[in-house]
Amino acid sequence: MKQILQDKSAAELAELVRAAGEKPFRARQLSEGLLHAKPLSQIPVSPALRARLLEEYEDEPVRIERVFTAKDGTQKFLFALADGNLIEGVLMKYKYGNTQCVSTQVGCRMGCKFCASTLGGLVRNLTAGEILGQILAVNRLAGGGLREKRAVTNVVLMGSGEPFDNYDQVVRFLRNVTDGEGFGMSARNISLSTCGLADRMRAFAGEGIPLNLTVSLHAVTDEERARTMPVARAFSIREILDACTYYFERTGRRYIFEYSLIAGENADLAHADALAQLLRGRPCHVNLIRLNEVKERSLRAADEANAQAFLKRLTERGISATLRRSMGSDIGGACGQLRVSYINDNL
Repeated sequence: MKQILQDKSAAELAELVRAAGEKPFRARQLSEGLLHAKPLSQIPVSPALRARLLEEYEDEPVRIERVFTAKDGTQKFLFALADGNLIEGVLMKYKYGNTQCVSTQVGCRMGCKFCASTLGGLVRNLTAGEILGQILAVNRLAGGGLREKRAVTNVVLMGSGEPFDNYDQVVRFLRNVTDGEGFGMSARNISLSTCGLADRMRAFAGEGIPLNLTVSLHAVTDEERARTMPVARAFSIREILDACTYYFERTGRRYIFEYSLIAGENADLAHADALAQLLRGRPCHVNLIRLNEVKERSLRAADEANAQAFLKRLTERGISATLRRSMGSDIGGACGQLRVSYINDNL
């Protein structure tokens, strides 16, 4: 596999063009072409520069392989990478704009029992350019431009993979996607979801990228959390809460906890009371989710009445909380489901 040009920042592209003996305006041509998701072979730079770059860099590192559209308008994408691996993403359409969920790894090694992404383990990390390439491809398909003309207005790093398990490439991606000379997205329009790697959460607080930090909690005790999330053996809930406090102190950004409601596991009112007690007084919000069921797993979603009762109890206890609207369920909206299904169907 060749290098990926989309890994580079605008400044690095300019230096690459200068080193090739080309005029400075070629860097703008190259950058604009890449940001509009054009294959390298179709970007209108000089033939000599194009030929030189194609010797070292992939022509199209991320390509949309298939698109599935749900009844509610949610779109799910299967992306093909240059080495033949597959990843997936989702575009969710809201009144305030379009939110794209992107992957940061091929597969995942965190082993969460409610997630299809972990079924085959971790294949490899994505590069910064492969993460960005998912957004560029969908933005182009949706007819979007750059900066204020984007069709993709918000991004969540919540697809396949644990972002902080691919720390360096994810940070590089975030710097590139928020670069005013590049795609130009505000960090406040980006959310990063982690299963709770407390040491990386603390490190990220010092990166100066004030995005929305979301932590997958899904339990109120370490023992319960370990039943569905192996990471609980490495980092306790107390360590995660301390890291959240540190993040808030460094960035001023409140944090979000995701809590998937699993029937018979964590969804009764006693758990709601315990969760309220755990989070009382914290500058946080709880995003309740009715579990997206994965056929390879035995876990089942709490029903709607149960979910509403849980939400009511939290709000009565003074906790800011909402119940996430399920989107794309008829096309396998949960991360990892489409990739696993496609691979199985094509074996």
